[in-house]
Amino acid sequence: MNPDTTKPAVAPGSLEEALLEIRRGIDAVDDEIVGLLNKRAALSLEVGRRKDGRASAIFKPFREQEVLARLTAANPGPLPNNHLIAVYREILSSSRRLQRPERVAYLGPEGTFSHFAAMAALGHSPDFLPQTTIGDVFAAVAGKQADLGVVPLENSLQGTIGQSLDNFQRYNVFIQAEITCRVSHALLSTATSLDAVEIVYSHPQPLAQCAGWLKTHLPRAKVIPTDSTAAAAARLAGEPNAAAIGHLRLAAMHHLNVLASPIEDLPDNWTRFFIIGPEDTKQQTRDKTSLLFTVPNKPGSLHQVLAHLAGEGINLTKLESRPIRGEKWQYFFFADLQCDLTREEYKKLLATLTENTHSLRILGCYPAGPQVDLAEGATDKGDA
Repeated sequence: MNPDTTKPAVAPGSLEEALLEIRRGIDAVDDEIVGLLNKRAALSLEVGRRKDGRASAIFKPFREQEVLARLTAANPGPLPNNHLIAVYREILSSSRRLQRPERVAYLGPEGTFSHFAAMAALGHSPDFLPQTTIGDVFAAVAGKQADLGVVPLENSLQGTIGQSLDNFQRYNVFIQAEITCRVSHALLSTATSLDAVEIVYSHPQPLAQCAGWLKTHLPRAKVIPTDSTAAAAARLAGEPNAAAIGHLRLAAMHHLNVLASPIEDLPDNWTRFFIIGPEDTKQQTRDKTSLLFTVPNKPGSLHQVLAHLAGEGINLTKLESRPIRGEKWQYFFFADLQCDLTREEYKKLLATLTENTHSLRILGCYPAGPQVDLAEGATDKGDA
């Protein structure tokens, strides 16, 4: 007797039938999402057409923060807000790309923490341009070879990155936005065990951040600094006795084994990055201001500047001095203020500060940035 070929593949009322019905529902929702994404893309293209011929920046950090804040406030779940934000970062990135290609310079090569911070802030749609040094990032933006640049400013454990402050003095660029990223390190190698590791490569900052772990677990290993964590990982090909300290994602990029993770001595390890551009953002609502200024070489000159800020109730969250190149024992100051110093209410204060300084330059007024865990690609609750 021939088998009954009309028998249904899935038994009615079975688990398989229930799952099949759910998957049909998912497919239908996906079709709706694709339609809505294309409808949104068409609106983005219309924005680009209306701005055609205008040289205004397409990266609007406060507008993007406003969008994310509105969406997360209206999110009923069960989709977590950090997942929603991750999805919309890419949607916003695509929208900018539709309006105009966006070139973003960063401290390379591909796979550095600066690279991952750039993608966390701007999505995957820009054309990312790796640079050899932090100075090269500034030069690319100032020379308009790049629309934006991503530079590290300070680390919560190791302090300020002096090259970034020095280049703000050298180049006429503006801070567009900030992003603070939690940094976690892994030990990567072509070897399969710690016993084989005799050499450890990495950038000086990760080496310092993992010094205790290295002393405990690899006390006899030779430590060699490199230009970046990505450069350290790239050196491991053909060196079975070597390891590199860097981001977990470097393992997949360079076909490496993860021998240990996390290995930083202190888990609360954050790096603050600035997104810089050739022009001021000129947004209506901004939360923070960064300044460069110099003061007369006389008693109380710095105190006067700080007193005027305190008198207006402005909170100073960072103040640091750096030597002025070519002028022995002369210094400039970098300051972060919790306000938009360009607002009309501070017009008189700004004039007073100008009178009490040798030079004063507003590097940028920008929205307070999100906090992102680079290890997970998730956005911390500090984000809007």
